[in-house]
Amino acid sequence: MQQLFPGFSIPAATGAGASPLLALPDEDLGRAFADWSARSARYAEIQSRYYQKVMALWSATLARSRGDEGAPVAAPSPGDRRFAAREWREVPFYDYVKQSYLLLGEFIREAVEAAELEPRAKDRLRFFMRQSIDALAPVNFAATNPEVIRTALESSGESLARGVRNLIADVEKGRISNTDEEAFEVGRNLAVTDGSVIYENDFIQLIQYRPRTATVRARPLLIVPPCINKYYVLDLSQNNSFIKHAVECGHTVFVISWRNPVAELQQASWDDYLAEGVIRAMDIVRDVTGSDKLNALGFCVGGTLVASALAVLAARGEDRVASLTLLATFLDYADTGEIGLLVDEPSVQIRERTLGGGGLLSGQELALVFSTLRANDLVWSYTVNNYLLGKKPDAFDILYWNADSTNLPGPMYCYYLRSMYLENRLREPGALTMCGEKIDLARLRIPSYILATREDHIVPWKSAYRSTQVLKGENRFVLGASGHIAGVLNPPAANKRSYWINTSLPSNADDWLTLAVEKRGSWWSDWIEWLGRFGGGEVPARERLGNDTYAPIEAAPGRYVKVRIDRVPPETQRHGGQP
Repeated sequence: MQQLFPGFSIPAATGAGASPLLALPDEDLGRAFADWSARSARYAEIQSRYYQKVMALWSATLARSRGDEGAPVAAPSPGDRRFAAREWREVPFYDYVKQSYLLLGEFIREAVEAAELEPRAKDRLRFFMRQSIDALAPVNFAATNPEVIRTALESSGESLARGVRNLIADVEKGRISNTDEEAFEVGRNLAVTDGSVIYENDFIQLIQYRPRTATVRARPLLIVPPCINKYYVLDLSQNNSFIKHAVECGHTVFVISWRNPVAELQQASWDDYLAEGVIRAMDIVRDVTGSDKLNALGFCVGGTLVASALAVLAARGEDRVASLTLLATFLDYADTGEIGLLVDEPSVQIRERTLGGGGLLSGQELALVFSTLRANDLVWSYTVNNYLLGKKPDAFDILYWNADSTNLPGPMYCYYLRSMYLENRLREPGALTMCGEKIDLARLRIPSYILATREDHIVPWKSAYRSTQVLKGENRFVLGASGHIAGVLNPPAANKRSYWINTSLPSNADDWLTLAVEKRGSWWSDWIEWLGRFGGGEVPARERLGNDTYAPIEAAPGRYVKVRIDRVPPETQRHGGQP
């Protein structure tokens, strides 16, 4: 990871309590901050105020030892659950350790905000310092975590022994366990919506789902999930399955299941994913259903792939899609959030030298990068739970999926990284050539439903909103509550969360939000109503899956989705003789 993200340093774990991840600023950024702090009167003021608070904390601690209770000098934020154990409040020593840490974090954050640096440098410093502050929290170390010490004493050390066993198991897996993986199995209690694989090639399996209504919409729905994750995020447990919901609402649903790349695909390109993935799937869906057009949906990178494929087809004068749905998708990469802070010209050049001509980017590496964006939730809380307390994580289907990573072919990844994240050329008419065609997203004048989620740390909602300015068709923008995954997976039956709508689409996202109306419940219902406008009327449900050319190969979810990056058995290779 350090090659792509030069600001990261990952020391080897040395036992329970060792930090598996610590983000530090690179030398130039650190030097710039040090130069500013050495000459800044503002920094001296912040430092002086910090020393005063440290002295106040010391005085308050001494007073407390004499029985005088007073207001704390520093307190955790209301949503900070790290210091929930009673000892952090009741034992003066641990209360002092906690408040000392909080004061230090407050001092660092205030100094970073005051630093006179250019905006991108400040954003990078802000990110790295937050990572470091999170990593150094006293709860992350056995010697300064009272719950760890209490649990070890109560279990006669068995909790620490279990923690070491958990650590060894995770080292062998190459990742931190975030869920009880024995509780789930793809095809048993995940990805169980009834259907069949009707086509496969080196890149995809195409799944068609069995209808659950007497009549269906004439035009089918093709779902393109992200190729950096498994498709079953949209088909988790049966009460949380987006795919099942679409089927039950009378749509003939197809989904691409991307193959987890192995050595033979190490030279695959972005064009290969378009031609042999999205465009090939569109051909087959229309052939199987006999429909003139289909409705297309893309999630995250899947949305970028769908839009790119449609731009290729538009350049060829082909009109295959009646509507487009984009879920948490970038088309304009002007602001990619914190991930963008980790991508620059030198790091991309390193990737191009090492992977641009062939190779596989490890899915575990990508997963680690995404986890660091929410390190307290996805790294440190499980470090404490698994290794210091010796517990097993709870069973959680989304986190099981999150750990089921996929590799990426080097050339495809490098093209995506440079053309979009670094240079933001996808939005520019004619700036990119894909499948031999100069593409222009402005030529896509089809109705589009664009969903963003308000707390998304992967695709910031205001960046997703920019798609309304890139696409020139009839656009509907909807803002969901929660984050990148939880905001998308919000079934109506759960009656949770809310979403915001505003039919006007000003150029500025904040202006859109100012006049947006909040609706309680799930955006799924709003989308189903919208999609119905482009379904092409009702027809009897097709009892047969596939057709004479594309006959069922195996039951859903298929073999490709079951391949884990640490286990690639020979039987996962595609069947011979398939068209």
